[in-house]
Amino acid sequence: MHERTAEFAARAADRYGVDIDALEFDAGTKTAAAAADAVGCDTAAIASTIVVSLSEGDGADTDRLVAAITSGANRLDLAAVAAHFDAADAAMADPERIRERVGWSIGGVPPICHDADFPTVFDPTLTGYETVYGAAGTPEAVFPIAPRRLADLAGATVVDLTE
Repeated sequence: MHERTAEFAARAADRYGVDIDALEFDAGTKTAAAAADAVGCDTAAIASTIVVSLSEGDGADTDRLVAAITSGANRLDLAAVAAHFDAADAAMADPERIRERVGWSIGGVPPICHDADFPTVFDPTLTGYETVYGAAGTPEAVFPIAPRRLADLAGATVVDLTE
């Protein structure tokens, strides 16, 4: 097991008492489509974690981050995210900032076990599946979990903020 995947599994056990059954794939799971192909599920059953930066519109970066756990079949509506969090604007967060604040690199950002707590939203499309798959710390690893359990662990609000 890759050391970052093992670290993710250990964090999940320590923080939430959850036993992670990480699945690793040499071909990678960096995109929702690649993850779905590797696992053998619908792209919509991939729980992609997207970190968003919010601003107040005065040109200054407020350094406020939020997370969105979305179905791999859906595209996040950044304007809806800004409106939901009462911000002037929302943009995809900078990869370096994600690494520093969240503790994981893009392509492998898990939906839980971040270095800091962030407000999180959860795509209701995911609740239509018995099992969904989230990133497990690297672009080659995912883990299966029941969607309602994942939303609970992430402290997420179920709300549709997709296009």
